[in-house]
Amino acid sequence: MVCCRVPLNADTGIFAVPHTPHTPELPLRFRSTFRAATAGLDDPSSIDAVDGPAAPEPDDAVETNVDGPAAPEPDDAVETAVAVEQDDAASLLEPAAVEPEPTAAAHEEPREEPALEPQEPAKRPGPRHRAERLRNRRPSGASFRRTIALGCASAIMGVSAFGAVAASADDDASSATAVSANAADRATPTDTIATPDGEAGADDGPTVMSDLSVAAAPFTGGTQVTVTGEELDQVGAVLVGGAPATIVAADERTITFAVPAVDDAALGTTAPVEFTDAAGRPVDVETPTAVVAAGTSVVQPLEGELTGAPEAEVPTAPRTLSLTYTSDPGIDAQVGYVLAYWSSYNSAEYPVIEGYDCANFASQSLIARGWAMDGGWYLDRATGAMSPTWASSTALRDYLLTRTDRATYLDDGQRSLVKAGDIAQFDWDGSGDRDHTAVVTRVEHTETGTKVWVGGHTKDADYWDVDTALATGGGSVSYFSIR
Repeated sequence: MVCCRVPLNADTGIFAVPHTPHTPELPLRFRSTFRAATAGLDDPSSIDAVDGPAAPEPDDAVETNVDGPAAPEPDDAVETAVAVEQDDAASLLEPAAVEPEPTAAAHEEPREEPALEPQEPAKRPGPRHRAERLRNRRPSGASFRRTIALGCASAIMGVSAFGAVAASADDDASSATAVSANAADRATPTDTIATPDGEAGADDGPTVMSDLSVAAAPFTGGTQVTVTGEELDQVGAVLVGGAPATIVAADERTITFAVPAVDDAALGTTAPVEFTDAAGRPVDVETPTAVVAAGTSVVQPLEGELTGAPEAEVPTAPRTLSLTYTSDPGIDAQVGYVLAYWSSYNSAEYPVIEGYDCANFASQSLIARGWAMDGGWYLDRATGAMSPTWASSTALRDYLLTRTDRATYLDDGQRSLVKAGDIAQFDWDGSGDRDHTAVVTRVEHTETGTKVWVGGHTKDADYWDVDTALATGGGSVSYFSIR
């Protein structure tokens, strides 16, 4: 009898249509519980026609829906699907182990198989049509590297931004400096550029910054004194003890003046030396007086600005220069000789010229001062012979005019320069010659002028007031300042 039923597969118990050349290929619907096809399914010859009821189907059999509704899945298949759904990440990261395929001898008694070496699990064949979410994720190492890359990029951008800000600050400072310089260049004569002290273009004026070149000078005056400083060519006057001193030379760095003569009462006293500018304002006399002890830390101006530490001030106290009047040995000897022999002549050493012994006596005082005779001015003590310049007032005048190395001519208008030991000559009648010669024994400077006293012979006197002499005898007076 011809059987029209589709026979069951002897191995699987599932209806199967034998493959023939005219049998069309039917599409297979894969499920999540799909397993690789068995050799029995791939081999049509393994399908046997079976009469009678179908053999019971094992629980772990793989169902293949050929036509019509799918048969209900076993419980373990459902559990397997759920497990696959929960452990999808692990199944995607590691290849699933291929379960052993059932064979025709599946119902035979188990037999021992030789131990096999562990092999790499075979990859599941066939296409997948489920989305694999975990395969699209980046490994954890990529996230770490991305974090490091972002951190490095941020650091580089931060350093670049800081450099840009610093460069911008430098550019701003340079721009400000350039603007200030340009503003100063564009300043007109009426513009005011502030100085550090807050005074606009203030000029400090002359300043004396040293001591006097000498600390003492004869009261007879004439000693030249030098000081150094700044802008000293702007000094207008020098006062010594209130008396004006003659400025001999002055430049920007030094000034030299001559000490004025005073009366002998000032001998041994100290006189202040003062300087004034052309406008009569006092000139500062400054000398640093602070001494920093060894090992003492002194904060410099720049360090104080940077650290905020207080700066140590080096005080400069205003000073008052002073000069002590002393006696000049030569002048002392000269004036002393006059005061000793003005009334009692020294006839034991020198001849006496009756009636006009004034020039002879003045020449003797110069010898006491230290002068030496020469061919133009002399006395032979053995014979008594003498040159006209020794005994005549007019001849002595002419000699001193030629000896500028020994004397300087002064008229009465220069009386302030006269000092003790100088030579005074009178012209009583205004004829131009000299009628009387005397030695200056005292000089006094007062608010009304300079007073001069002389001593000598013929008009025997130790302190004869010049003004009184002129008022009595008339005429004029002139002087020679002796060196």
